[in-house]
Amino acid sequence: MSISTNIKYFQSHLPSRVRLVAVSKFHTIETLMQAYEAGQRIFGESRVQELLPKYEVLPKDIEWHFIGHLQSNKVKHIAPFVSLIHGVDSYALLEEINRCGKKIGRIVPCLLQVHIAQEETKYGFSFDELRALLQQEKWQALTNISIRGLMGMASYTDNEEKIKQEFHSLSVFFKELKATYFAADNLFCELSMGMPGDYSLAIREGSTLIRIGSAIFGERNY
Repeated sequence: MSISTNIKYFQSHLPSRVRLVAVSKFHTIETLMQAYEAGQRIFGESRVQELLPKYEVLPKDIEWHFIGHLQSNKVKHIAPFVSLIHGVDSYALLEEINRCGKKIGRIVPCLLQVHIAQEETKYGFSFDELRALLQQEKWQALTNISIRGLMGMASYTDNEEKIKQEFHSLSVFFKELKATYFAADNLFCELSMGMPGDYSLAIREGSTLIRIGSAIFGERNY
């Protein structure tokens, strides 16, 4: 199927509360334009050095989401334009995003990444680490970041019950934080979870952003 057909499939099958992030890393400008012309406006990249040239030449109404592990020394390059940083996994990174945002006079939208999988290789706060951070309240002094919600990745497994439990745990945690720390903040509303193999399970557990690459663009050209 064509990229346009794939985009239209997701547009017609996703619930209205769920937005599609087209994961475009390793795909060409021409390929992204096919998705753009089919109506897609949110694209996800995981490498700063690949995102920057795409941002320069592609239409400026695209929302660029940074979905990879972000190094502190790369924040300054994307802070002026990024629509959402999905994977903030440390307070030090939050501070650096705030510093860069302050320097350019912009409030940078972020998601806090929570480690819900069994795999050691995945990044993110534990539930207890994030509770401890928010209890300290020092994050409230970071006025050039906007915490929009949480992001998490389930274990890479065929065990659907395990995936469902991990997504459910993040959904419950999201509701806890919303009630405890963000009750008055209407912008704290995003739950980014779900990729090609598990997005339907994520949606059932309350995801508002799903990250889909190969099911739209085909296999990547590395």
